[in-house]
Amino acid sequence: MSNTALGLRLPRRWTARRGGRLAVRLVLYGIVAGIFVVPLWSMVATAFSAADPKNGEVFLYPHGVSLGHLLTAWHLGMDHALLNSLIIVSVGLVLQVGVSAFAAYALARKRFRAAGLVLLALLATMMMPEESISIPLYLLIGRMHLLNTYAGLILPIVGWALPIYVLTGFMKQIPLELEEAARVDGAGDLRIFFRLIVPLSLPALGTCAVFGFLMIWDQYLLPLLVVQTPKMSTLTLVVTSLAASQEQGEGVRLAAAVVLMVPSILIYLGLQRLFERGLLSGSLKG
Repeated sequence: MSNTALGLRLPRRWTARRGGRLAVRLVLYGIVAGIFVVPLWSMVATAFSAADPKNGEVFLYPHGVSLGHLLTAWHLGMDHALLNSLIIVSVGLVLQVGVSAFAAYALARKRFRAAGLVLLALLATMMMPEESISIPLYLLIGRMHLLNTYAGLILPIVGWALPIYVLTGFMKQIPLELEEAARVDGAGDLRIFFRLIVPLSLPALGTCAVFGFLMIWDQYLLPLLVVQTPKMSTLTLVVTSLAASQEQGEGVRLAAAVVLMVPSILIYLGLQRLFERGLLSGSLKG
């Protein structure tokens, strides 16, 4: 853009270089749309299509609009599974974020000798695949008589190292002078935590809530170990069983996948502002 004597901007002249840049951008946008948007759109179009696609076939546009595939998947166990998943993710996420916030506050603001070792042990658990602890976890849940219960599905996901690590790094950045001023006014640890630390840590808490929701909502191995009756199945188990079934068509399978996908999108959109603020504030760097 070039400026005139009056300070007005004149439009750029169309040049071959500018046209080439625009063409490259359009090609890149097309590639991104082909990789991400087209598969999602074809999944939704097939799920809500009135026609029954063949095995391995998807539609790029719905052949009539119908809720038949969704209703079929709903009657195949998705009603109980959706309720179970919502209960598990609601209770589990609140406990996970709450326990992580308390643990991070102790690691970030309290001085004790083993703080570094505790944080190192927490990070070590993130490097272990969950399959390596599946057998001990199953035996432990069985001895506690928690198989096929909500407690057996919730308690193992309460302790997760990632939100503790994220919140610890974020809380260390909060100036100590604020906490010292609150103590001078007579505030105790709990009051400082709830009135000072938690409000200042909302961006990091939003980030942990998004990651925690996705971690709990997509759990497959833990429900596979704990669940023993169809009434306690989670949404991931039902969607997986429908995907492996030879009796149901692609429309029913993709309708179940759409139901599994929608809550994750809604949670991200609802917490998008806090999530982005948490990332931009450097909370993931520790």
